[in-house]
Amino acid sequence: MFNAIMENMKVLLYLEGEKYLSKSGIGRAIKHQERALKLAGIDYTTDPEDDYDLVHINTYGLKSWQLMKKAQKAGKKVIMHGHSTEEDFRNSFIGSNQAAPLFKEYLCRFYQQADALITPTDYSKQLIQTYGVDTPIFVVSNGIDLSRYVPDKTKEETFRRYFSLSQKDPVVICAGLYFKRKGIEDFVKVAEKMPHVRFIWFGETNRWIIPADVNKIVSKNHPANVTFAGYIKGAVFEGAMSGADAFFFPSLEETEGIVVLEALASRQNVVLRDIPVYHGWIDDEAAELATTVDGFVAAIQRILDGRSFKKEAGYLVAQSKSIEKVSEQLADVYQKVMEL
Repeated sequence: MFNAIMENMKVLLYLEGEKYLSKSGIGRAIKHQERALKLAGIDYTTDPEDDYDLVHINTYGLKSWQLMKKAQKAGKKVIMHGHSTEEDFRNSFIGSNQAAPLFKEYLCRFYQQADALITPTDYSKQLIQTYGVDTPIFVVSNGIDLSRYVPDKTKEETFRRYFSLSQKDPVVICAGLYFKRKGIEDFVKVAEKMPHVRFIWFGETNRWIIPADVNKIVSKNHPANVTFAGYIKGAVFEGAMSGADAFFFPSLEETEGIVVLEALASRQNVVLRDIPVYHGWIDDEAAELATTVDGFVAAIQRILDGRSFKKEAGYLVAQSKSIEKVSEQLADVYQKVMEL
């Protein structure tokens, strides 16, 4: 039954506003979906004008809504990807907190109308269910391509050369948008308490859409040992993931955190804020967990002192979310939705 369905099925992977989302977690997630479908041998397209049997929608704009209604009218199945929640919309753009309740209602309209939802963690599934959404929800990680994050000495040297770092210079990295939700304020506070360490933040956000206080942090209100490097990919970023001393991600809210998977896959020392999204899959055996600035400082110092030994356990977590496993899970979900 599985083979008969999958052999004759074509999936439309849809991302509205790809130009603006390519540097975000959602933009990277759809690339992971493409890779997963190739591995599973499932025919797919990214062109809404192509023929297809099931559409997997990753965004929530007007075009996404119109596509969903058009697909359903034509008798095609629709999966919405639950990348977003009210909670992770807050503390992001200018006015996001005021708009969050309306955004939640808007999301619920999408989620309720779809044939099924996919969310990356049990935590995000539970959040969406508390909104009153009773659409079937399947949990499938965004996944990680382990082969891309094998530690590479050449890439690590490229990273250190790019930032003029010697082999002995301690360096801590982070990756994310310029959002309060991502913990940018605590990132800077921790750096202030550790002037002997270089802190580098990868990623960026259009300055016109972030609050003034965050803009000030990025432009001038940060200590000399902090670098906001902007969006960098390729050898420099991949070299940083394995070549830095630690990956410090103080985010206050996530639906999964693709960059966390990337760090774990790189066999990196990982320092996280202890928040509910990690419960059940990342514990204090796999990462340093803390909730305060002083706790983060202590965790990073343990790593720098050689007193933290969690890399291998962290890598096992990444293995459990490998793109190969995700490809099997996606295929299983598609089959189940086609049978609804």
